[in-house]
Amino acid sequence: MNFQDKLPAKPPRILCIGMPVRDLIFRVNELPARGNKKRATHYSELSGGNAFNAGVAITRLGGRVLMSGPMGDAREKSSMYMFDDMKREGIDGSAVIHMPGLVTPISNIMIDQTGERTIVTYRDPELWKVKLPNPDELLADCDAILTESRCAEFVTDVCVEARARGIPVILDADYIMSLREGLLVASSHIVFSSEALHATAGLTDDTEALRKIAELTPAFLAVTNGAQGMLWLDKEHQPHHLPSFPVHTVDTLGAGDVFHGAFALAVAEKQPLERAMRFSSAAAALKCTRFGGAFASPQRTEVEALLQESPALRLA
Repeated sequence: MNFQDKLPAKPPRILCIGMPVRDLIFRVNELPARGNKKRATHYSELSGGNAFNAGVAITRLGGRVLMSGPMGDAREKSSMYMFDDMKREGIDGSAVIHMPGLVTPISNIMIDQTGERTIVTYRDPELWKVKLPNPDELLADCDAILTESRCAEFVTDVCVEARARGIPVILDADYIMSLREGLLVASSHIVFSSEALHATAGLTDDTEALRKIAELTPAFLAVTNGAQGMLWLDKEHQPHHLPSFPVHTVDTLGAGDVFHGAFALAVAEKQPLERAMRFSSAAAALKCTRFGGAFASPQRTEVEALLQESPALRLA
């Protein structure tokens, strides 16, 4: 039986907490050398940011999303643009906080012919002073939280409260963290990028780095490595590898965020761990076959079809 047949009638609701970002995207044949210029072959402007992108993926896959976190002044065009995108994607933006006089984060993104992306982002330091809504308001009808490691300063308290209520907290760790960071303990599931894992643990071997983090937190720990797949630790701290789905990659922008969104939804749906990771990997792989950042996220039926077509792709 397809796991989708077992899903509850009411889709899970995921609280996505992060910093929405306005993405200015340039496709180039190759990146310019330092001090040089290159002509872009294509330009687009999209709403983005880790949690926002994950929210798009979740709604495409059948979940419900409440978005929270800081944005710039309500009068700026970026804010209005992003709220229009939230509405189109079915994301509830009622818990987003406008910061008077501040600018919504903005990214300059260059994507080369291999689909790899190079990013420069500006985030106003004042955005970290945001005060989120009351936890009772945020956690009402909440089946899981998805948040970003860079937001630890203002999300840790609500994550601690969520765990006290038995609500899973999935952490997208793509930014270096202190080993004393409370969010490491306040999360039930942590998925690192390889760069963030190595920087946080101070080790370059994925398994040993994960084991070092495991000494500090009871959370499920994994690391994603793009085309090389992902590695995770079981309860005995033994490593397991899941290869990536073989696809023709044209755009990796937002793929990690799609993975995290799909994984958060799978956790909220109480999918078995192996299936949750295969489900998330399939969603991210399909996204990589299309341009458009997270707005190229697949529908649920596409992910389920890829899983059916690739039954041999299992954990090792």
